[in-house]
Amino acid sequence: MLVKLENPFLLSKTIDIISELVNEVKINVNESGFSISAIDPANVAMVGLKIPKSAFSQFETENEVLGINLESLKGILRRCSSGSSLIMEKKDNLLLIQIQDRIKRRFTLSLIEIESEGIDFDSKCANMEFSSHVEMSSVDFIDSVEDCAVVADACSFIIKEGKFLIEAKGLNSARSEFSGDEAKINGENCKARYSLEYLQKFLKGAKLCEKSLISFANEHPLKTEFKTENMKLSFILAPRVETEE
Repeated sequence: MLVKLENPFLLSKTIDIISELVNEVKINVNESGFSISAIDPANVAMVGLKIPKSAFSQFETENEVLGINLESLKGILRRCSSGSSLIMEKKDNLLLIQIQDRIKRRFTLSLIEIESEGIDFDSKCANMEFSSHVEMSSVDFIDSVEDCAVVADACSFIIKEGKFLIEAKGLNSARSEFSGDEAKINGENCKARYSLEYLQKFLKGAKLCEKSLISFANEHPLKTEFKTENMKLSFILAPRVETEE
């Protein structure tokens, strides 16, 4: 396996984000590209990353599954600068990583055995219900969730009479409302409540793209998707089921 990325910024940022949910992952490298599917230890959230083969300037591989410690990989990727290119090559039980910019730097990362069974993000999502879908500005999504985090530890996503609301209620409250003028809203009336601790981690993915895609159903899991030309980062979050006062 040998792959080369001319601009590893997105890979570095997404590995940063994923490392806040899981410590170790299996990276799949095959003819479709580079992908990660993982569930956090609390079994509350799932993450999926896809970087297509077309994003790489060089891509030579058979089907490979790489067991990676994300803290170790994250530290190496942070050494890339804006003008760097990144080469990753598997040899035996090592991942050889070369950063090319003004000078050539080489790192070796030991591959690890991960006992958990491999999962596929898309297959897991296929068994979930998402009756409502919203496409909105990532800036607006970030602001609305951050507003809620000021007053509570969970917020509700609501579709009511063609409008999309994000609100939190505790001793204090926060609420953002979007009509069809501010977002593309397609779905039935529904409401579900989600942890803001997890949502704030997901929002780092929203900062990588202009639009955020949000899918959910009444008291069902939430799916958020953040897409660029060369990357798709997706999350699933289980709902909070306790009754709001």
